[in-house]
Amino acid sequence: MMPQSPCHRILIVTDAWRPQVNGVVRTLTAVTEELRAMGHVVEVVGPDRFRTVPCPSYPEIALSVLPGRRLVRIVEAFRPDALHIATEGPLGLAARRWARRNGVAFTTAFHTKFAEYLHARTGIPARPVYAWMRRFHAAGQGVMVATASLRAELATRGFRHIRAWSRGVDLSLFHPEPREDWGVKSPVFIYVGRVAVEKNIGAFLDLDLPGSKVVVGGGPQLAALRKAYPEVLFTGPRHGPALARAYAGADVFVFPSLTDTFGLVLLEALACGTPVAAFPVTGPMDVLGDAEGCIGAVNTDLRTAALAALDADREACRRHAERYTWRACAEAFLSHLVPLTTHRQTEKA
Repeated sequence: MMPQSPCHRILIVTDAWRPQVNGVVRTLTAVTEELRAMGHVVEVVGPDRFRTVPCPSYPEIALSVLPGRRLVRIVEAFRPDALHIATEGPLGLAARRWARRNGVAFTTAFHTKFAEYLHARTGIPARPVYAWMRRFHAAGQGVMVATASLRAELATRGFRHIRAWSRGVDLSLFHPEPREDWGVKSPVFIYVGRVAVEKNIGAFLDLDLPGSKVVVGGGPQLAALRKAYPEVLFTGPRHGPALARAYAGADVFVFPSLTDTFGLVLLEALACGTPVAAFPVTGPMDVLGDAEGCIGAVNTDLRTAALAALDADREACRRHAERYTWRACAEAFLSHLVPLTTHRQTEKA
């Protein structure tokens, strides 16, 4: 834990950063803003500072090319008090090498189930990927994990020094009013998020449901799904107030993903008063918790969950979301950071 001080210099290294739009970027952006408001000096090092190439099969993701030397110059010029490595990509690997070479401490976070994503896209078995990820995170002094169910799963896979780090939602942006008038038959079932194979969107679009289906978001599967499901309204990406109106204008938010580690979209939907329907997996089970039934439903039969969620209490959805703030998320993040010198001092002792 960082010692109490009026100001810390915190360096966050991440392969996921703007202009990407995903849960990792939204989390790091919100936490960085909160930390700066608390008086900390925060530097985020992302792919935007390096030469990049598009990620194979997912060109929206930029991968840094040989970032090591430039990253070292950035780290040493910034002189951080604490280092956090957010991702396991080229930048994360380069930061990890620098830290190990210099004997300094750092923390990491488990944001993404890469093993499952790779398996969905390439068929590569998950087990060896998890073994590699376990070694990556074991070099740090703590790995931050968003949900209780994922923490338990990672513990059974041999991960150590696991730290609880939940998420937040912008309650001033995501609000039950105003609501989008979609001009389609009700009830309206909506999905919001990346339109990609790992999100399992077909499981939602194939459901026999009354009313209409809406998909908000962009991604590599968008064109194919538009062609395959002409009866579905695909809006493309939305941001800010337009996104909030989209959530609020739906009767149920359907979350078909089986691999998300949290699902910020769940909190955004609930903050807009829209109940959630999902599979009983990491993320939905944790977010809904004991309120499941009142603010949504989880079921191995996604259609059953979607229909049950129609009876949820929209006011209760909002109240539940109000339990999650970005300030609390930032404070938890700060509490898990370690001074850069801790590891070196421990080795000398």
